[in-house]
Amino acid sequence: MLGTKNFSPNQISLFTAIFIAIFTSLPVFILVNWKIGILAFLVISLLCYFLIKQVFERFIYRKIKLIYKIINNTKAGKKEEMYYQYILPQKSMTEVSQDVMSWAEKRKAEIESLKVVDNFRRDFMQNLSHEIKTPIFAIQGYVDMLLEDDVLDDEEEARRLLKKVHKNIERMTHILSDIDEIEHLENGTQNLNISKFVIQELIFETFDSLSIQTVKKNIQTILKKGCEYPIAVYADKEKIRQVLINLVINAAKYGKENGHIVASVYKLDEERVLVEISDDGIGIAEDHVPRVFERFYRTDKARTRKVGGSGLGLAICKHILEAHGESIHLRSKLGVGSTFGFTLPTTNK
Repeated sequence: MLGTKNFSPNQISLFTAIFIAIFTSLPVFILVNWKIGILAFLVISLLCYFLIKQVFERFIYRKIKLIYKIINNTKAGKKEEMYYQYILPQKSMTEVSQDVMSWAEKRKAEIESLKVVDNFRRDFMQNLSHEIKTPIFAIQGYVDMLLEDDVLDDEEEARRLLKKVHKNIERMTHILSDIDEIEHLENGTQNLNISKFVIQELIFETFDSLSIQTVKKNIQTILKKGCEYPIAVYADKEKIRQVLINLVINAAKYGKENGHIVASVYKLDEERVLVEISDDGIGIAEDHVPRVFERFYRTDKARTRKVGGSGLGLAICKHILEAHGESIHLRSKLGVGSTFGFTLPTTNK
């Protein structure tokens, strides 16, 4: 049997009025006259209906109307007033309850999202402050040393300190440049120059351009056997080159001496290809994996600062691929190595 929560306020008013009218007019119908009884039933029904409806409107419906105004967060205009006057009264209590619950769930999701954003913003500002302060304090220290009389007289020492100043300025410029690029990618203000190119050729070009970094640790860069067949993709070639450079540099930094960096290319279907860059280096702990694409996130701050970098390389990779409508992921295990994989379209969208 249906409960009253499934009826609208108008229906509840009508059913309540009929129920009262039946019991009050029944004695008249039986004891006096059936015609008078019917008349009494009609009169009592109408009077009770309008009375109960007024009670609903004054004490309940107005509260419901206020709730909807709060939910919609708008000042009622003519359109809203029409809705409140003609449509809202027809809603059942179940529908009203569902609307409120739906609004509550949305607000809860928004609050959770805002908490995540706020935590991210706080972490980002702390990390940015630390990243910028490090080269600034270093520059300040070297300049103070240069201002000493005996250092200025020593040309070789002065040159050495100036080189360190220059290196820290470059680092700070690189950080600011990377932040600016991420902002452009996030805002969609950086246009993509989509073209067709063979992904394996770009991988070999990247390996060749970074041979200085890999030779230092005697790391071999190879394309996995079976992935030689040329596959054409449609993307911004220079942006994808940047992604590959960041991933290969990352693999070289954390790869082991005499290790390997292996590139793999797999055709997933007729529309997408998967590109993977793997290393046999130190690997990343499982609890760090979900956060490696965040700005400035470092799994081991002391170790990471020794190998350098702005801490934005992987974040840039993520944003570049998202700008293409694609994604990037990581598989890693401590002491075994890491594999970064991303997808690219093989057809022109």
